[in-house]
Amino acid sequence: MGGRAERNAESADADQLDRAAELLSGTVAVLTGAGISTDSGIPDYRGEGAPKRSPMTIQQFLAGESFRRRYWAGSYLGWARFVAAEPNGGHLALADLESAGRVQGVVTQNVDGLHGKAGSRHVVEVHGSVDRVVCLRCGQLFARGAVAERIEAANAWFVTGATTTLNPDGDADVGDVADFVIPDCTVCGGTLKPEVVFFGEFVPRDRFTEAAAIVTRADALLVAGSSLIVNSGIRLLEQARRRRLPIVILNRGATKGDRIAALKIDAGTTETLTALRDRLLA
Repeated sequence: MGGRAERNAESADADQLDRAAELLSGTVAVLTGAGISTDSGIPDYRGEGAPKRSPMTIQQFLAGESFRRRYWAGSYLGWARFVAAEPNGGHLALADLESAGRVQGVVTQNVDGLHGKAGSRHVVEVHGSVDRVVCLRCGQLFARGAVAERIEAANAWFVTGATTTLNPDGDADVGDVADFVIPDCTVCGGTLKPEVVFFGEFVPRDRFTEAAAIVTRADALLVAGSSLIVNSGIRLLEQARRRRLPIVILNRGATKGDRIAALKIDAGTTETLTALRDRLLA
């Protein structure tokens, strides 16, 4: 629904939760961002206290081996902690709502796989997932764990001596990696890349079409933990606006969709989604 979003306090109160439950009374499409995973130990790009950083672009990754060496070294370190993360109450609440037929599907901008771990079945990972690796030459897919084992075998000096500062995309900050050995495709020798959408790279068309279909089939849109800066989120938000769907945004801090939301709740996703699930399933 158009119009200025309703103002709210630091955390969701009963009136806000009642209003959200009213707006989300039909089937719901859910769009999630990094904010839903912060309670699982994965930092946010833009939330309060988020580290300032410049993620590697696809142009840099393809430009030369030095960039790929730095990326794979940091990606290896970050991935080990990334995959150890567990779903929090927000992920679990959405999975419960899907099981009850209230959530049509989840479109996530995250690459952490936590929605699947929580039990959500219809998840579209618009930016891919860190647990898959693809060869850019032949298209062969590899499990990330198998690639990690190859990295460990070829870079024992690095694996045992490095420290880790986790970043939101499963990457980590690294120092000197001049001697780091990059994994290549065991089928054709081509360049390997985690099956995630880098900055400067387009979301695959079929993947976005699947995400848009979730919004098309729903009666309302719930955005949780996203500032809606990324283009894929904005496009889905605009689709919901054109269809005049009720839009509820749950996020700490301002988002690019606040102006058109029927309700904006400035609060944490874990506690708010848990409370909202209880109301919707009552």
